Amino acid sequence: MRDTLIELRNITKTFEDNVVLDDLNLRVGENEFITLLGPSGCGKTTTLRIVGGFETPDKGQVFFEGEDITDTPPNLRQINTVFQKYALFPHMNVGENIAFGLRISGKSDAYIRDKVRYGLRLVNLAGFENRRVESLSGGQQQRVAMARAIVNEPKVLLLDEPLGALDLKLRQDMEYELIRLKNELGITFIYVTHDQEEALTMSDKVVVMNGGFIQQMGTPEDIYNEPQNAFVADFIGDSNILDGIMLRDRLVCVCDTMFPCIDEGFGNDAPVDVVIRPEDLIVRRPGEGKLDGEVIHNVFIGVHYEMEILAGGFEWLVQSTISHPVGDRVSLDVAPENIQIMHKPETREQEAIRRDV
Repeated sequence: MRDTLIELRNITKTFEDNVVLDDLNLRVGENEFITLLGPSGCGKTTTLRIVGGFETPDKGQVFFEGEDITDTPPNLRQINTVFQKYALFPHMNVGENIAFGLRISGKSDAYIRDKVRYGLRLVNLAGFENRRVESLSGGQQQRVAMARAIVNEPKVLLLDEPLGALDLKLRQDMEYELIRLKNELGITFIYVTHDQEEALTMSDKVVVMNGGFIQQMGTPEDIYNEPQNAFVADFIGDSNILDGIMLRDRLVCVCDTMFPCIDEGFGNDAPVDVVIRPEDLIVRRPGEGKLDGEVIHNVFIGVHYEMEILAGGFEWLVQSTISHPVGDRVSLDVAPENIQIMHKPETREQEAIRRDV
């Protein structure tokens, strides 16, 4: 665990009657790229704004290097924010935009000139000082916003869906730029997105949020390969999520068929959620797998074929480099280690009883 730089402790935030964050706890380490990932309304942007000082929690505290900064205004925090809309000044050229924060801080002209050149070199825009903002592409404007934040030498850089307005190629290019900048500068990044690919590509740690709660946090590999509940499994990548019965340790029943697995500790005859990723399903000849079925849909999407196979009364999503035409009879199989078993989510009544106890 890296040394903790930021800690959110028991954060609750309500807008009117809507609880956006409910007793949220989170630690961010030094020089860590952490992504807050989730659907619209899950609380990720509110969390970012509380870290930046743009919102004050109803309850809880924000700590920076062990100091309580809950009521510290944004301009007194060693934190800078890059917004989705970039917030560049159209009446200023590129150099003036980058220099804005430094001028407010009373830095000398020589210091500002050096910092502007340094910032432009970092974002691969050397020589753009005198360009008008309107003449730049979306990706270039995003880089200017990054440079403006970087020259202020923050310890933390907050990024609120900064790539959302870019096309796919620019977005991919900027993902690699952000990784490079993080490694070069040693700055802690807190990044907000609803795009799972961005989160998995760039992050040291991913925090999956929904309904004001943290559903799971961990490395991209942990989040993808070991989802802790059906929401995470469904939100991160494609998944087949089925009702199952854990017959005993290492044996689960799905679609009236017994599958060996590697999970233990769920008890006997326990209802569970079963998650199998589409790329983990093996398509065999009829009778050679666990479940026989029929291909009902097949589309080529570039790197593999995406098929739907009706088997055991369930439409399985399967991804394979081998195509099986619609109408083919096939059999599905899966290795035990590729079956993820999860507890069924609590009902509201069950959760209330547990909290009362």
